[in-house]
Amino acid sequence: MSDLTKILRAIEQGDAGAADQLLPLVYEELRRLASQRLSQEKPGQTLEATALVHEAYLRLVNVDQSQEWDSRGHFYAAAAEAMRRILVDNARRKKRQKRGGDMKRVELVDAPAPSNVADERLIALDEALAKLTQEDPVAAKVVELRQFAGLGHEEVALALQITVYQARQKWTYAQAWLSNELDPD
Repeated sequence: MSDLTKILRAIEQGDAGAADQLLPLVYEELRRLASQRLSQEKPGQTLEATALVHEAYLRLVNVDQSQEWDSRGHFYAAAAEAMRRILVDNARRKKRQKRGGDMKRVELVDAPAPSNVADERLIALDEALAKLTQEDPVAAKVVELRQFAGLGHEEVALALQITVYQARQKWTYAQAWLSNELDPD
């Protein structure tokens, strides 16, 4: 009787420690099975062989549900079946409406590469706000609340304990000041 068979029998009898001994013996073979299964799947499969092996192993060696393994071959056959079920469950999950259903994936090959322009503008705005804070701290705070917190004039007025008229006035002033600071031309 091989070591694998002995360990499988110990797992059958509920020995939790035997499950820890099993994985090193079967990992490479399960990984090969998983890679083989995944190579038959359509491109775009998000499940990797390692994740598939781990999920299948957890299903196979569930100590709460004792299983009888007749042989090494029986164990590997059950592992292959577990992997198939995992892949099917994964495919069903992808088909669900909340995951896109029957929508087709489109590759964005011609999409422009993201640029650093937005980052540069944000840094420039931050530096300009620092200068505005020196000149008019309330106007700078109005810009922060409007631009970064998304507050309206009424909410800004409430937050800064000023009138709505003053909030609008500071906003108009800050927009002109920042426009001049960020783009002097």
